[in-house]
Amino acid sequence: MFVVISLLVGLAAIAYLLINSPVVTGVRIARTQPVAYSHALHVGELGLDCRYCHTPVEVSNTAGIPPTETCMGCHAEIAPDSLALAPVRNSYAQNKPIEWVRVHNLPDYVYFNHAIHVKQGVGCETCHGRIDQMPVVAKTESMQMSWCLDCHRNPENHIRPRDAVLTMGWTAPTDQAEMGSTLVAEYGIEKARLMDCSVCHR
Repeated sequence: MFVVISLLVGLAAIAYLLINSPVVTGVRIARTQPVAYSHALHVGELGLDCRYCHTPVEVSNTAGIPPTETCMGCHAEIAPDSLALAPVRNSYAQNKPIEWVRVHNLPDYVYFNHAIHVKQGVGCETCHGRIDQMPVVAKTESMQMSWCLDCHRNPENHIRPRDAVLTMGWTAPTDQAEMGSTLVAEYGIEKARLMDCSVCHR
């Protein structure tokens, strides 16, 4: 009997570790893209605003992938003959979208709305990490249900002023819980509603 119990406990431990491993969650696994786009360069060094490329993030459930026209808005003049940008030029000339590799991909049974999170003071880096330091994008959070629920249970610990949502490297103040509680009230966040299954599962 002891052997059977030990085996079951061991299998449960292995399953738990596997479910939370990068193999399953994709955390810290950089995804090679068809174009070597560096957020570290464009956001970190050049200071591009997230909304320049991800234009619908404040009004849509998706942040959106920029069309090739957005890239060419700069690269028709900047490094127009770069070999690294050949896929961008080809995409533009052929009017065919670049097939980017998805990094953050929630299951079909999960509804997530970028706009409501941005409007309610959830910083980009809360979910996406220091994107401004990534030459190649990788997930920094598992985005599993338990991780999402941590914020939904206690939003005051995570939200920030709306004017700091896009700020990379934002540091929470020492009175985060107090400030967060004030923002929860100011932004009309219904804490009880956040725990309703239908908020994310529709």
